[in-house]
Amino acid sequence: MEIELINRLSALSHPQRMAVFRLLMRRCPDELPAGEIADALGFKASTASVYLSTLTSVGLIAQRRDGTRLLYAINLGAAKDVVAGLFFDCCRGRADVCPPQFANIIDGVAPRGDKKFHVLFVCTGNSARSIFAETILRDHAGDKFNAYSAGTMHRSELNPFAIKMLAQKGHSVDDLWSKNISEFQSSQAPRMDFVFTVCDRAANEECPTWAGQPVSGHWGVPDPVKVTGTDAQISLAFQTAYGALFNRISAFTSLPFDTLDRQSLQKRVDEIGQQPAE
Repeated sequence: MEIELINRLSALSHPQRMAVFRLLMRRCPDELPAGEIADALGFKASTASVYLSTLTSVGLIAQRRDGTRLLYAINLGAAKDVVAGLFFDCCRGRADVCPPQFANIIDGVAPRGDKKFHVLFVCTGNSARSIFAETILRDHAGDKFNAYSAGTMHRSELNPFAIKMLAQKGHSVDDLWSKNISEFQSSQAPRMDFVFTVCDRAANEECPTWAGQPVSGHWGVPDPVKVTGTDAQISLAFQTAYGALFNRISAFTSLPFDTLDRQSLQKRVDEIGQQPAE
């Protein structure tokens, strides 16, 4: 057991291997092809292959063949074993070495009286998918949730097809505007209970740790903005993205928040993210 822990810590001691591990942890429970991992982290394919092989050999990540592709995902059991090995074996279970803000991290996240949940949807550009999600949640369950959206790009603009579709579906679009994620990371910003990424690129990016340790999830949807062709073809792509997000948000708002602890809630959020996006 101790040798296994040492081998896993040794694998994580390399900064690029740690970057791979962190990426797959952010995308958990998704399986990512090796090429996407290399592209996201700026590695050559051969270099990424070496890092992935090392992490797989010590069991920190799992590998699965899908046709001609190799898919990789985090091994949560192994990650838990590393934490447990450090805390119980090395530190003898001393609670005083754990950061105090982690003491209640597995408790329920349900508010607390009349307070609404704060939910943030993040994309690279805050122009279509994250705007869809914000608007759907606001209009579908605004009595229980405060919905926000933002992009990781320095500057973005609302997509006219997205705004037109929202209006056609009866949503108010007068108060929508494109926002940057930095607006929600200041001390004056609302403290988020949930943060969801709705595009793969944003999910692959390193983001600062959110105050309050919100429940996070990746609900990736293909980018309708990239679709070209006739207006009808483009409209169909936006309709598909809207429908996928509507279904996921409907499932999310139906969860029994009052009876779920954090671990159970995270599992349900991950399951929603695995629903077909098309």
